[in-house]
Amino acid sequence: MQHCSSLYHYRRRATRVVHVGNVAIGGDNPIRVQSMITCDTMDTEASIRQTMDLAAVGCEIVRITAPTVKDAANLQHIVAGLRARGCNVPIVADIHFKPEAAMEAAKWVEKIRVNPGNYADSKKFKIVEYTDGQYAAELERIRERFSPLVKFCKEHGRAMRIGTNHGSLSDRIMNRYGDTPLGMVESALEFARIARELDYHEFVFSMKSSNPKVMIEAYRLLVARLAEEGPDWNYPIHLGVTEAGDGEDGRIKSAIGIGSLLNDGIGDTIRVSLTEDSVHEIPVAKALAGVKHHIGAALFAPGAAETPVSFDPFTYRHRESLRIKIPAVPNDKHNSITVGIGDEEVPRVAIRQGKFDLIAHKVRSLGDFQPDFIYELSGVVEIDPREDSAIAEINDADEPHLVTVKDGLAISTVAAFRLLAARLTAKHPILLKDTLTPSHDAQRPFLDALLESSANIGSLLCDGIGDAILIQGEEAPGQSLRLAFNILQAAGARIFKTDYVACPSCGRTLFDLQSTTAKIKASTLHLKGVKIAIMGCIVNGPGEMADADFGYVGGAPGKVNLYVGKQAVKFNIPEAEAVDRLKDLIREHGKWVEPAVAVAT
Repeated sequence: MQHCSSLYHYRRRATRVVHVGNVAIGGDNPIRVQSMITCDTMDTEASIRQTMDLAAVGCEIVRITAPTVKDAANLQHIVAGLRARGCNVPIVADIHFKPEAAMEAAKWVEKIRVNPGNYADSKKFKIVEYTDGQYAAELERIRERFSPLVKFCKEHGRAMRIGTNHGSLSDRIMNRYGDTPLGMVESALEFARIARELDYHEFVFSMKSSNPKVMIEAYRLLVARLAEEGPDWNYPIHLGVTEAGDGEDGRIKSAIGIGSLLNDGIGDTIRVSLTEDSVHEIPVAKALAGVKHHIGAALFAPGAAETPVSFDPFTYRHRESLRIKIPAVPNDKHNSITVGIGDEEVPRVAIRQGKFDLIAHKVRSLGDFQPDFIYELSGVVEIDPREDSAIAEINDADEPHLVTVKDGLAISTVAAFRLLAARLTAKHPILLKDTLTPSHDAQRPFLDALLESSANIGSLLCDGIGDAILIQGEEAPGQSLRLAFNILQAAGARIFKTDYVACPSCGRTLFDLQSTTAKIKASTLHLKGVKIAIMGCIVNGPGEMADADFGYVGGAPGKVNLYVGKQAVKFNIPEAEAVDRLKDLIREHGKWVEPAVAVAT
């Protein structure tokens, strides 16, 4: 299977064009940026205001939740109010659970988003062994529920997104395929086949997850499967990391997932999901969409065979290497004067000598962001992965060496390290760089550095490549170190702090996500290695908490349910008590530690 024409050279995937109102997605059109409003859909004026605010900052498509038929009917008034005020941004109705709401919403909006995991299913988390006959009967039931919407959209020129979420796969899919990227893909294809049987093609796909590795694998597998189905399965792709969180962490996680796929030429429209006001998503999405992925000289001569990559694009596995020891930065993190790199060691963080000299006097105050070693003292070998003699020399060495790509090469950073990993014998650990052109611009916007570093290093880490990393695109030493560690955390490569899965707010949300997330973080940020999910409603809650230790989920207005993994264990807790009850739950399961008390010096 292949999900792109080359893992070394950028080429955007060719797709058909799907029209959403006055906006065309796919084909030669630019990558479209979209977002979602956060207010109650029944609040017409607030919905109009938030939509216009998004359009004013460059959002090209706006999504509004329609959890009930009543909400869906109010979309008529929202759309009419927008058009009366001269705002022509296309509106998408976000549908979960209720086909009746979808049918009502389709009367008023340009696009319908359906989630195959819950459009015609209510999750019971039952373990059922479906026979082929029973499975076929389930598909026929889905066809009966879904076909009326498809026919309506076809007749009235409405577009659709078949949007699978890792957190809300149906019991049918879970029992046959498991909680896997394959299950996500099959869930979407079941609905797509129904649409195609009815000769309806105005749809796009999405495969969202809060875990960038799962998200990347699912999209790659989807595109490969579409290619196998035939050339007319060339539907556009909507990209997004769901429940990415807020602040730097949310931006980094989004850049890893979305940026990795854009690097592979996949993606026609994107949404960056942040637990913040929606207008803050747009600059991030526009920056990611505007990256020029084709820059860089060719790695192979025209017509020459490409070196097979060292990784399976559809299944994560860390590249093997031998463990070496190099001089460590003397700090509170190391009990010895050396640090291990490679084999089963966590990825290490390097710093240039010049930058270290600027912070050496305060390195202990950096806490979790202390560097592991100094680049110039590590004995790292810099090579051009295209040079046969350089590759042969290092591969003939008796002992393993830390190896990296030399700076100044006019080639894509991701492609360069993929080629290095492919040509280097497995015994040598690899040091990743975010760019081969170090920045010395103190005025460079930090968001630009964050997105470039996250997309490049994050992509490689999710390919299983990398035993150490060096940030060169950010000039400030402290910020570059913080960025390095946060990229490792977001990619799941080195967990050094509490991990949060926090959904963006929408009209389904049953509490204020931003303030609640802030309160939970204030109480739990010291719990290193604990993963906490914060969900505004039940739509994706249990599934997206598959990897989380604990979950805080809106169950009803003013009420919160607490989870351990996917299992709800505390119900209808008053919101005012819920954070303290979450702390009690963490204590019950032996994962609570008291925060350190600062000692005056």
